[in-house]
Amino acid sequence: MTKIVLVPDSTLSYTYRNFPLLDFLSCSPSRLIPSPIYTFLKGKEPQHGSKGELLYAPYSVRRVETALRKSYRPDEVVVVDENHIGEHLDAETAVIAVSTMDPLGLGPVTMSYYALFGGELYAWVWKEWDILMEKINRIRSGKKAKLVIGGPGVWEFTIMRDQIDRYGIDYLFQGEVDDVAGPLFQQIESGSIDTGMFSYGFMGYDEKFRRMVVKDERFISRGQTSKPYPKTEDIDPIVNPSMKGLVEVMRGCGVGCDFCEVTLRPLRYYPISNIQREIEVNVKGGQSNAWLQSDEIWGYRHGTLFEPNEEALTELFSAVMGVNGVKTANPTHGRISIPAAYPEMMAKFTRILRGGPKNWIGIQTGIETGSDALAKKHMPNKTLPLRIGPDGSWQEIVWQGVYVETKNYWRPAFTVQVGQEGETEEDLMDTVALINRLSSSYSEGRPFEFTVTPLLNVPLGRLKSRSISKEMLTKEQLAVYYAAYRHLAKMAQRDGYRDARGNLVSRALVGGTISLGASLLLRTIEKRAIKAGVKVEKIKEYGLENLKEINSLSSVSRA
Repeated sequence: MTKIVLVPDSTLSYTYRNFPLLDFLSCSPSRLIPSPIYTFLKGKEPQHGSKGELLYAPYSVRRVETALRKSYRPDEVVVVDENHIGEHLDAETAVIAVSTMDPLGLGPVTMSYYALFGGELYAWVWKEWDILMEKINRIRSGKKAKLVIGGPGVWEFTIMRDQIDRYGIDYLFQGEVDDVAGPLFQQIESGSIDTGMFSYGFMGYDEKFRRMVVKDERFISRGQTSKPYPKTEDIDPIVNPSMKGLVEVMRGCGVGCDFCEVTLRPLRYYPISNIQREIEVNVKGGQSNAWLQSDEIWGYRHGTLFEPNEEALTELFSAVMGVNGVKTANPTHGRISIPAAYPEMMAKFTRILRGGPKNWIGIQTGIETGSDALAKKHMPNKTLPLRIGPDGSWQEIVWQGVYVETKNYWRPAFTVQVGQEGETEEDLMDTVALINRLSSSYSEGRPFEFTVTPLLNVPLGRLKSRSISKEMLTKEQLAVYYAAYRHLAKMAQRDGYRDARGNLVSRALVGGTISLGASLLLRTIEKRAIKAGVKVEKIKEYGLENLKEINSLSSVSRA
C-alpha cells in the first residue's frame, strides 16, 4: 500500500546526456527548440526498478524520502517519475508530492531567454510542468490523494497565484523540511494543520531584501515559533541513490551578497561520516562520481575574513575520494577569489580530486559583474580574503582566479548579471571587457576554460504583469549577452565533441548538435544586437587593448 507518492519535476529527472550545463536546456523557449531535438538532448528515460520506482532521483526528493521514514514504513513511500505514478496510486494514497525548481518559467536563466527572444512566455520547463500536472490530475481523479508542491520553485506561485487552482494544487510547502516531513504529511493527510508547528503563508522579501511572511492558506511554511531551520543532527543520510551522485556537505553561505536569498540561511556542516555514507549509497547504486553540493564550498568551516580552512577542506576532499568506488568528485559552487589568492592550495586539491587533462573539475561561480563599483556595492565579501584596491581590481582578481583554475584543471561555469540596482552603461561595458579578456587569455599555453551565462534581474512588478519583451534589454545589456554567447559558441566548437559522452556516434551527434546550436544562437543574438544598435565589431575587441599586460599577470597578493 503506497501512502505517499513523491514525484520530481520532469525536467529534473533526466541526465541531458551528462554534458556540462546542458541541464539548462529546459529553460529555453519551447517554440525555438523543436521537440525532436529537445527530446534527443534530454537523453534516455530515467532508469526504473521492477516496481517502476526511480533508481536515481534528484537529491531534494531523496531527502524527503529519507525524512518520511521516521513516520512511514519504507513500503508506504515511493519515488517515481511521471510515467509510473498510476502504478502506485490507489484508494489509500494520501499525498502526491512534487518537487520543482522552475515550474512556471520564472527562474533567472529562463527569464533571460524570454528577454532575448520575446514572444509567448512558455519555456520547456513550463510545458513539461503542464504535461506532468495533466497526468497527475487525470490519474488522481476520483481519489482522495492530495497534491502538494514543494522545492525552490514554490515562490513562482506567489507571483502567478491563479495557477494554483488551475493545477488543482491543495498545498504548497516552503522551507527546509528534513526534520518535519513526517508530521507535515500526516497533518495534510488528516486535514488538520498544527499551527504551532507550521504557519499558513509564504516567505517573501521587501524592497530592502528583508524577510517577511505573507499570510495565505494555500501555502504552508515552518512555524514562526518553532526553529526556522533543521539542525544537521536532525537530518538523516539518504538511503537511495541521487541523480549524478550528488551529496550535500553543507548548507548556507554567509558571504552576504545583497541579491541572494541563500545568504540568509545559517551555515551548517554535515559530519564527514554522514557524507561518506551517502556517497556509499550512490556508489552501490552504480555512481562513481561524487558531486559535492554546497552554496559556497570555500566557506566550509571557514576562518576569519572568509579565509578558506585548508585543513578542513583537505580532510573533506580526502574522505570523499577515500570512499571505495569513487573515481571523480567536484564541488558545486565556490567563489573565484580563493583560487586567485591560494594557487598552491588549489594545486593540492587537484591532486586529491584527481584532476587532469581527462578530468576537468567543474564548479559554478557567480562573478556577476566586471565592475568594481557594483562588486563593492552588492557583494563586498565575495572578494575576501582579497580586497578590491589593495589586491587589484575585481577584473584582475577574476582573471587570476581563472588562470589558476585552468592551470590546475578546474573549469568554472560563471554567471554574470544584468539589471542590477545602480547599474550604469560603464558597468555593463566593464563586464563585456572582462568576458573578452578571459576568453582571449591563456594559462600554461592552454586557453582559459570557462563558460559564462548572463542572468537578467527582472523586477517583481514586471513578473506579475507577465510583460517580458525583447525591448527590456538596453544596448549595453545586449552587448553583455553577445560577448557571453560569443564565448559560449567558441567553447562549444572547441570542446563539444571532447566533452560529449557515449559511443562515437552518440558523441558526434551530441557534440555536433551542441556546436551547431551554439552557433545558431550566437547568430540570432548578433542579429538582434545589430538591430538594436550594438556595434558588434567594436564589442568583439572591447577591453583587449592591454591584453598583453593582463596575460603577464602572475599573482594577486593576499590580504
